[in-house]
Amino acid sequence: MLTTLLGGRAFAERYGEPPAAVVALHGWARTRADFATTLQGYDALALDLPGFGATPPPDEGWSTTEYADWLRECLDDLARQGGDSPVVVGHSFGGRVAVRLAATNPDLVRGLVLSGVPLLRPQTTARKPPFRFRAMRLLNNWHFISNERMEQERRKRGSADYLAAHGVMREVLVKAVNEDYGDALDALAGSGLPVTMVWGEHDSAATVAMAEEARARIGADAELVVVPGSGHLLDEALVAALRSAIDQQAARS
Repeated sequence: MLTTLLGGRAFAERYGEPPAAVVALHGWARTRADFATTLQGYDALALDLPGFGATPPPDEGWSTTEYADWLRECLDDLARQGGDSPVVVGHSFGGRVAVRLAATNPDLVRGLVLSGVPLLRPQTTARKPPFRFRAMRLLNNWHFISNERMEQERRKRGSADYLAAHGVMREVLVKAVNEDYGDALDALAGSGLPVTMVWGEHDSAATVAMAEEARARIGADAELVVVPGSGHLLDEALVAALRSAIDQQAARS
């Protein structure tokens, strides 16, 4: 059942009865529908993040800090319905938001269940764009080259997600891709908040090696579960592992 929060600034699919014991956040360019199987049988909400599904986009290009502020408002709204702090499940981009929120407001979260979240930037040597592209970008800033011509150049270089994003959502994507969550992981390390990381063995968007590094950085309160044969998106095996992790988190006193 579709429900609203924050006076129409947030939409979510409701499972079971309120108050929600589980809150789920989808990945980039996805929607609440990704959790239709995962959340069956729980008292839960699957949120549409701003700019996806039914939730309107932000007025400007948010970073995950602003998305976390929005999530905090949602959780405050839910808290007024009574009940305990929920287990927050975050896949990919939704996990970025969940980690950012939990690092600053661990009291609002019972535990974190994360999957396929790019938490640390790859250790690669930064490469500047080709001189021609940088020159055209400068000329565009000086209005010697039209925005349409500049967009054609960007389309030759951009990822599928970048090319599909428009307006403020492209700004959001660029900010998210360039963020590093090391500070948030360090904050979680001292919070005592339980974190279960459920990872596809063949996830190429957020590798198992990166997940292992992030788990080590959080420390003893984090557990990594690698699902054989799975990739980045939530397939049957990942869903089963996510449900097991949710059950374990919910059972903690």
